[in-house]
Amino acid sequence: MSGAAKSGARPLPILIVEDDAALREALVDTVRLARYEVLEAVDGEDALAILEKTRVGMVVSDVQMKPMDGHTLLAEVKRRQPYVPVLLMTAYGVIDRAVAAIRLGACDYITKPFEPDVLLQQIVRHMLPAAYGEDDQVVAADPVTQEVLELVRRVAVTDATVLITGESGTGKEVLARTLHRLSHRSAKPFVAINCAAIPENLLESTLFGHEKGAFTGAVTAATGKFEQAEGGTLLLDEISEMPLALQAKLLRVLQEREVERVGGRKPVPVDIRVLATSNRDMAAEAAAGRFREDLYYRLNVFPLHNPPLRERRGDIVPLARRILARGIGGGQASYSLSPEAEASLTAYRWPGNIRELENVMQRAMILASGPSIEAKHLVLPKAVLPKAQNEAPLATPTTQAGIDVGAKEAEPTDIRSLERRHILDTLAAAHGVRRAAAGTLGMSERTLRHKLQQYRREGYPVPAVGGGDDLSD
Repeated sequence: MSGAAKSGARPLPILIVEDDAALREALVDTVRLARYEVLEAVDGEDALAILEKTRVGMVVSDVQMKPMDGHTLLAEVKRRQPYVPVLLMTAYGVIDRAVAAIRLGACDYITKPFEPDVLLQQIVRHMLPAAYGEDDQVVAADPVTQEVLELVRRVAVTDATVLITGESGTGKEVLARTLHRLSHRSAKPFVAINCAAIPENLLESTLFGHEKGAFTGAVTAATGKFEQAEGGTLLLDEISEMPLALQAKLLRVLQEREVERVGGRKPVPVDIRVLATSNRDMAAEAAAGRFREDLYYRLNVFPLHNPPLRERRGDIVPLARRILARGIGGGQASYSLSPEAEASLTAYRWPGNIRELENVMQRAMILASGPSIEAKHLVLPKAVLPKAQNEAPLATPTTQAGIDVGAKEAEPTDIRSLERRHILDTLAAAHGVRRAAAGTLGMSERTLRHKLQQYRREGYPVPAVGGGDDLSD
């Protein structure tokens, strides 16, 4: 059975990008015969135009195309939609180019000519599941977030247990749900339980279920979260808050893959994937004896750290725009951010991460008298909140080349300085690629080039350019 026929949900289409009309037709026919929906693009620009309007499950692209080749298209797709798998095809089996493409984010690289089955095997292996929808996409404009999402995509296709760590409000549960959606278990349940929100005396029966009469008030038998997640994924949110006594029982369940209800005598086998999250340093918790070391190693098969918002500043404005797009109470209004507001958002530390950003944007929508959100509507604290004792100091933004883009101004206060810091930080986050930075900033490359030239004349250090772009013109 083909990958298209395995799920009851309508699969996402596959985008074929090939400038040779005859070969494109052959590729399209091959994929359609396997019962996949197909979209066609004659070149890279055409492909990007399609991706702006339509969600796809995978991009299959030729490398040797003009004016935009497959490697450039790959970089653009990964910048705009980092989740989408990109398979590159080439008639030139050059190993170093293949390795470079995979490092840039290609799911694989195949050499022409190839048998139809080779292509179809790659599609089955890498294509996004039908359950992957528009609302499932995590904002990933910052390269740091894109690296995290690439790890998510790679581990999602396995059944490995994943321990997601990060500060409160960074979106750990969002990553967990994304792991589920990108897995082969996506058609099965995703069950989440907050270990910190359930009283200790109820947590065991909530997790494992109970039989009738097992305790006072157990008037009927009930299945627990493990059984409810059968075939799917169970998320143990804030696992570090689980009592030590219950951790021993959880360890046995993970080892034996069977649960025993409270008051029950017969174990019930379960087929689930387990994910866990924590806002603490789990290794330190285990070393201090507050968390079982053997359980920590059982959960920490694949560690995944979700960075705080201040370490992925390229995501701040896109996240704010998404919040504004929802509007107040479901989106009856349409809002936009002024450049000054964007600069203020990017300059702030966000100790409360995305949760704080949501609150700020909700407040701004209430205060704004029109569709434009200005800096004054944000009501950000004038002084940054004190850092937690275990929080590393905020590093000065630098490029990979080590150029300090914040050396001239320790903490910008006026609007023009905020804008300059925002632009230079965004350029640094884009590794000096002007086109990518301009896209994130929502301005033309010409405008960005003019501002950078102005900053250089004024003596401000501008990050070195990467990706073949040139700031000297």
